[in-house]
Amino acid sequence: MSDERRDRPSPGASGDGTRATGGNGDGTGDVLDASVPEGLVSAVLHLVETGPVLLGAYTIAELTVVDAIVDFLEARPSDEVLAEAVRSLAARQLLLAGDTSEEVQVRGDLGITVAFQRRARKVLDARTTGTEPGEPWRVLLLPQPERVCLMVRIDALGVHQIGLYKLDEALRMLMDWLPHGRSADADRAVDADALLAEAERSALVTVTHYTARGSAETAGESTDLVLARDDGRLHVLARDPEDRARLVPDTETDDADDVHDRLAGLLA
Repeated sequence: MSDERRDRPSPGASGDGTRATGGNGDGTGDVLDASVPEGLVSAVLHLVETGPVLLGAYTIAELTVVDAIVDFLEARPSDEVLAEAVRSLAARQLLLAGDTSEEVQVRGDLGITVAFQRRARKVLDARTTGTEPGEPWRVLLLPQPERVCLMVRIDALGVHQIGLYKLDEALRMLMDWLPHGRSADADRAVDADALLAEAERSALVTVTHYTARGSAETAGESTDLVLARDDGRLHVLARDPEDRARLVPDTETDDADDVHDRLAGLLA
């Protein structure tokens, strides 16, 4: 047994998983609310203090079925694909019928994922170009109040690898993955379109605050940063306050350390 699965509380192991209500039971309805077994969150938070807790890999359809994603990040799969995801989760005993026709139990690591996604009120969404085979092209961070972070890494096949990490460790992993290099001159005028077209690697990082009513998330204020490595130099761009469709050099971030501190502040 790996360290990531050591003595992990398993919601639903005794038939008491995270409960979601309001769906149709076939993946085609919207889940409206969820209840979490008492003590689950505190137990998992304690476990994260000893090391990362990996929660498995799922498709976007499987996550949509249990509403374990923020609504505004993904396109909704078709009803046929969702119904197949329900059958897949049920076959693995990760999704069970609840006490009523409008209630389901989300078990195991997927139940933990649902519980922690529901607690988040910010999301960092980073998408990059120039990735290599086996490397994620997109990373989501959903910070928790206790400086723990739910991290979702998405590969080219749409597989979502999910884990819980200390926030500092998640940020370190994110920075290692994002473009990096020697600092470019932030005072020099830059043709953003040409820079992004020629960049060896680039990334769009968006931090969004959101509110939730039941399971429906509504996006609020957001901040964008664009990172581009060209000829070994790191350019950091932000939206022009006077014309948000235009990217300009970000004067608040001179190097990778500044980018780290800026993102840490946005997620705090």
